[in-house]
Formats: sequence, C-alpha cells, structure tokens
Amino acid sequence: MSVRIFIPKDAAALSVGAESVARRIAEEAMSRGSAVEIVRTGSRGILWLEPLVEVETSIGRCAYGPVAPRDVAGLFDAGFLTGGAHALAHGAVETMDWMIRQNRVTFARVGAIDPVSLDDFRAHGGLAGLERAIAMRGADIVDSLQASGLRGRGGAGFPTWIKWRTALEASADQKYIVCNADEGDSGTFADRMLMEGDPFLLIEGMAIAGLAVGATRGFIYIRSEYPHAFRTMSDAIGVAEKAGVLGGSVLGSGRAFRLEARLGAGAYICGEETSLLESLEGKRGVVRAKPPIPALQGLFGKPTVINNVLSLAAVPSILADSAQAYAEYGVARSRGTLPFQIGGNVKRGGLVELAFGATLRELIEGFGGGTRSGRPIRAVQVGGPLGAYLPANQLDTPLDYEAFAAIGAMLGHGGIVVFDDSVDMAKQARFAFEFCAKESCGKCTPCRIGAVRGVETLDRIVAGVEREKNFAVLDDLNKVMTDASLCAMGGLTPMPVMSALRHFPEDFRRPPQRQAAE
Repeated sequence: MSVRIFIPKDAAALSVGAESVARRIAEEAMSRGSAVEIVRTGSRGILWLEPLVEVETSIGRCAYGPVAPRDVAGLFDAGFLTGGAHALAHGAVETMDWMIRQNRVTFARVGAIDPVSLDDFRAHGGLAGLERAIAMRGADIVDSLQASGLRGRGGAGFPTWIKWRTALEASADQKYIVCNADEGDSGTFADRMLMEGDPFLLIEGMAIAGLAVGATRGFIYIRSEYPHAFRTMSDAIGVAEKAGVLGGSVLGSGRAFRLEARLGAGAYICGEETSLLESLEGKRGVVRAKPPIPALQGLFGKPTVINNVLSLAAVPSILADSAQAYAEYGVARSRGTLPFQIGGNVKRGGLVELAFGATLRELIEGFGGGTRSGRPIRAVQVGGPLGAYLPANQLDTPLDYEAFAAIGAMLGHGGIVVFDDSVDMAKQARFAFEFCAKESCGKCTPCRIGAVRGVETLDRIVAGVEREKNFAVLDDLNKVMTDASLCAMGGLTPMPVMSALRHFPEDFRRPPQRQAAE
C-alpha cells in the first residue's frame, strides 16, 4: 500500500524549492523500493517552514520542514514515512500551535487537498453550500448573506448583501458576477493562496452569487503576476464544467452559470472595481465616475456583482453551515473571520485566519514571533500601501472595522507589514505619494497631480526648506486628495502619510543631511 506524501505546489513553496524536493522524494522512494503517492497541494500558510512536506500516518499527517533536497535521504533514514523523529519534524499538522489557534473557515481545505480534484473537494465538504442554494429563492440567499453579517473583505468593509440585493432587483436581460482577484496590495497573498489551494471554493461562491441575483455568466480577473493561480483556476473551471458544476444546468438545476478566468493587465489601479470592469471590456484601466454603480450598470452596461476573492469564498460556508454559525465568529458589526497575512520584518511570516476581534499584538508576536531582526517593533502598516502606519503603542487595537476606523486606519485585505526601529517613516510617507504617482490612472487631477506634488513637498520638508510652510501645504494637499479624488487610489494615499506624520513627527524634523564634499 502506498504512503501518501503531500507537497505544496503553491507559488510561495515553489519559490523556495518545492519542485526539487518533490522530485528528490520520488527518486529516493524509487531507489529504496518504497511505494509512495505524491499529492501536490496548496500551502498551509506556514511560510517560514516551506517547503513543508506532510506524510499520511496512523496518527495523522505529520509535517516536516523546511525541507531541502539534501534533507530527503536523511528523512527516509529516520523513517519519516511512518512519522519518524527528525530535526525537521513538527508532529501532526492538526496539533501544531500555528494551526490549532486559528479559526479556519475559508481556508479550512487549503493545504489539505489536491486543488484540482473535485472528488477531494467534495470529500471535505465542498459543494454543500451550492446544493443548498439551488433549493432556495434568490432573495432568500441574499437574506442569509445579510444575516451572516458578511462585509467586503477588501477596502471599506461594505456589506456584501447590499450589492447582491441591488443586482437581484435590477431588471436586465443579462447579469454578471465578477471576482476581483487583482491582488496588488503589498503584504497580501491570501487570494493567490486560495486560488492555488482551493479553487473550487471560489467557483462555488461565484455560482451561488449567480443563482442569487440571476446572473448566468461570471469572470475572475486575476492579477497578471499570478500565473500559477491563473493556471490552477482555469484547470478547475474545466473540471467543474465537465462535472456539471458549471454550464447550462448547474448541478442539474436547469439554471445556467458559466465562468471564465481572465488575466489582468498588470496595473494596480485595476484593483479598483470600475477600472477592473473597463479592463475586462478590453479598454484601458481607467476609473469610472459613480453613479451609476456596477450593481446597476457594470460590465458591458449590465447589472454586475463585483466582489473580491475572500468575500465570494466566504459564501459557501454561510449557506452550508448557516448564517448564524458564521455570525458567531467576530465582534459587533465585524462578523466572521478574516485571513490575515503577516509579512515584512517578522520572524514567522504567513497566513493566519482568525475571527475579528483579535489584536495586532496577537498576530505579530503570538504568531509571527516578533521581528526577524530582533529589534523592537516601531511601525506596522495594515491594509496595503494605502493603509495607515500604526505605532507600537497601538498593537493592542482589536482587529475589527470600527476599531480601526476609530484610530484613522483600515483593515483592507488583511495584509500586515512589520517594521523595526530602523525604519525611516519620512521615507515611508514619501513612498506612498511616489506609489500613487506611478499607479494613478490619471483621470482625476487630485490624484494625478496631487501625488507628484506630495513627493516634491515631502522632499522639501526633509531637506529643511521652509518646513512650517511646507507642512501647511502638505496638510492642504492631503485634504484635497482625500475629499476630491475620484476613487480610493487618490482618496486613501494621504492615510499612510498623515499617520506617519501623526505618530512619528520626529522623522520629518531631523536636521537635514549635508551633502558629502565631492
């Protein structure tokens, strides 16, 4: 009987040699006459241990990592096919501290299954939500979404059910479901991990959305830098079509839903929903004015529900396990769970799914182990390159939408980037303007020109040129960009700048450095 060995083919694992490890294990097993079956999976999100190899044993799946090709012979010698002791051994995955302290709902299957095996997906509870949705009216599905408290897992945390209800009540001969998988924020990788590790979950969520609002076509707009995710999603869509999960009659219901994966255009601005729709239509990615909102006039002028990956992937469990079960996670108006991504200067980076209400300190110190450099934490940026910088004295802030709004911050997509006390916050503030200047679509003046002026003004401040006057200019500039930009690209750029000024003013008032004599 073959021993099953699970090795990730997630992009993060591949980047540190997972392919070579898989090949070496197959060669070693053959040379020793050991019968093994290698199953390629997604990543568990324990990224500091990648490549993480799991072996199916009588006590569960035993983990070894990080495994390099040179370690393979020694693992076989130690009897790792039966869970033998080794310096790289971490015991059963289910008992690892990193895993047992999480609330894995959306990511329950990621790392555990073969991503493109529909049988594996079903065996682990997949399609239960879709099967239930087929027996429900569209309005009842939306009611369940409302009762769950699900909010968009992207920027402002807008209630998901409102978009769905608006599209449901719109009258049109064609409606669309669009998934925003253009994950461009720094420090984020949850969308990629889910598409590479459990693509059928996203397919199921989008099919439920189609049934809910009466949409028969869907598109997944995937970031151009994600070739592995695009390939895995495309393969999974093909499998789903052949199995009747997608197509002219979803699971034999007589109701149609067809789905396509599209590769993005390589622009950060296409993460903004209307710019994404422009790109999907084959146009340049430029922000549209609103109204009309996409739920009424979206893709090709038709009612369109557009949500991001994590929002749509949360839907199947809400239908399968009940809205109440999902709403029991979290606090106040922040219900359910969010996959947080820990990166930057941190000892143990990776993905952690927790109910809302945990703290930054719990994530960074409890899971991340503190800074990799061993120096004190000085700043943490949450919510991508346009998120606020928070000082160490705010690490105990609860991770929920309202608590973050109260301190002038946002959760965004759950990306957390850690900086130690060597960081120059004036440079980080400058980077926000510089990033906006590069990535702006150019349609509105506050964003297009404001970001360029922001870089210039900050340079004058750092150089010690009429600082007080330039601080006043910077304050006015931030207000104009916040209030007058057409979309969140320009509207949120001041957030990291203002937070850096508020919490780390000393970095902007240092004596200017003299140029070295030539």
